[in-house]
Amino acid sequence: MAEPPEIRTETLAETDNYMVYSAVEPDGEPTWHLELGNVTLHFFREEWDELLALLGQIAGRGVAAPRK
Repeated sequence: MAEPPEIRTETLAETDNYMVYSAVEPDGEPTWHLELGNVTLHFFREEWDELLALLGQIAGRGVAAPRK
């Protein structure tokens, strides 16, 4: 049986608890992955672009973390 193709990943951002990385799938399609603790969200290009637009709206409003 042939070895599965190696999927290359690139870490884009990382904190103590979260990570964002990109990968190119064996068929050549780029994907983005958002690890939030024990949950990982997977995005194709259109989904990723929409998420970035959404986060940009939040950043543009100056939304801050809740105060304790």
